[in-house]
Amino acid sequence: MGTLNPIAQNDPVLFFSARLCQSPVMQQAEAILIRRHTWSDTSLITTWLTPHEGKIRLMAKGARRPASPFAGKLDLFFHAEVAYVIGKSTSLHTLREIRLISPFDASRVPCANVFLCGYFAELIDLATESGNPSPEMFDLLKRAIVHLRTESASLRALEHFERELCRVLGVMDEQAHPLAAIETYCGRIPASRAAATRFLAT
Repeated sequence: MGTLNPIAQNDPVLFFSARLCQSPVMQQAEAILIRRHTWSDTSLITTWLTPHEGKIRLMAKGARRPASPFAGKLDLFFHAEVAYVIGKSTSLHTLREIRLISPFDASRVPCANVFLCGYFAELIDLATESGNPSPEMFDLLKRAIVHLRTESASLRALEHFERELCRVLGVMDEQAHPLAAIETYCGRIPASRAAATRFLAT
């Protein structure tokens, strides 16, 4: 970004006008989509986990339109590179571009795998805060989703994820079940865990 003309810097009106003309701040990040909900007839609000920006919320304007450039790219558990404009006075930013790295085709995996991914994503959402970098948390979720794209969901995989999450959060207690530490840290256990374990039992 170029330096403002010295005359503009000394003139409040010109300085303010020059600031308005500056381009919005664009950011790029590797990210995994962990949550989304409808905002309007045409738009979505999406929540992503990134390694260096932590959890971010991005408004995907027009994403529900059939001709949207985001069509088919905003499914849960998709691993992508996103480009977004930083919100000026809000933590909700605006999605501009998306490049898929690894999609997650829920129609090609067993229901148990989808439910287990859902539980992992909800757990990560509870355990993370916006703007709090956590490369280990991102790597844990990425490895879990890669595993569940090709391998059958299992109770062993569920419990391994919970133990690893406790380790990353620094709340590991060898004398207690990881669920106790997770509930203390997050305030609750996601209801999706019960649904996932029911599928694993069938």
